[in-house]
Amino acid sequence: MATHGARAGVRWWRWRSNPLCRRSDVAEAWLLIATFVLALLLAGFGGLAAAGAVDGSLDDRRERSSPVPAVLVENARDAAPVSESGDGGVWAEVRWTAPDGTRHTGRTEVPAGSKEGTEVTVWNDASGRLVSPPPEGAEAGFQVAMAGITVAVVVGGVVLVGGWLARARLRLRRLDQWEAEWRQVEPTWRKRMTG
Repeated sequence: MATHGARAGVRWWRWRSNPLCRRSDVAEAWLLIATFVLALLLAGFGGLAAAGAVDGSLDDRRERSSPVPAVLVENARDAAPVSESGDGGVWAEVRWTAPDGTRHTGRTEVPAGSKEGTEVTVWNDASGRLVSPPPEGAEAGFQVAMAGITVAVVVGGVVLVGGWLARARLRLRRLDQWEAEWRQVEPTWRKRMTG
């Protein structure tokens, strides 16, 4: 039990009345507390703000695009795959009528093996151009969550690094003060040791 009390006393030495405790020690202790609190607060607010911004952007993207029926104008059997992951989508030429009534053709992702004349759904913006479908459900939730987490980690990390740099500066200053004080005391000690 005595060792636990002694260990707790050593841990909180900056807060107790102590002749060896300098103002810089107390400032360093407050700096540590302020750094951690600020890192948590700013990381939380930054993460929530980023998640909200991404969610708003996805909502805006959903509002500006609309699904439109299209028809394949070529077989999608031998077309180039959309990705190396092998998710089954390939690039193929389609024809569609834009919301303003104009007819368009373009290349979009379609299921592999689709035959010419097959009806597929494409996404258009307000001017009738092909756009990628807006993320929905789990994919949208993942993007929102990842944006929030990434910003929270970056903001918290920047605050912690800033606190660490300020603490390192305080330590260097304290070492300089100790060296200056030692230069004043050292000659009198030397006389005692040699005399």
